Amino acid sequence: MADEKTNAQTSKDVELTKEAILEKLKEVIDPEIGVDVVNLGLIYELEVREDKTVYVKMTMTTPGCPLTMWLLKAVEEKVLEIPGVKDAEIELTFDPPWTPERISEDFKRKLGLM
Repeated sequence: MADEKTNAQTSKDVELTKEAILEKLKEVIDPEIGVDVVNLGLIYELEVREDKTVYVKMTMTTPGCPLTMWLLKAVEEKVLEIPGVKDAEIELTFDPPWTPERISEDFKRKLGLM
């Protein structure tokens, strides 16, 4: 019984931070490009709401990306894996359109874009 109570308290007491969520989202790799959605610059907005719902506004590299539904689902699943998250709301936007300038400086170097 004590272990169950401790686990319940632990999940309630976990502080959900944007940084921790972004780290988890780095596990979602765009299979066509080989770069994660965070370093690729696909995450436009991230919010942790009071009810422990995580809101993510993201885009794709192109409006016709054939992996759109796969990437949206993968982001949702990763967010829901985080202890303490009650729900995930993923919104797709193309405003503003994605450009290669959104790629992180580190990955621009790795991809030879700098």
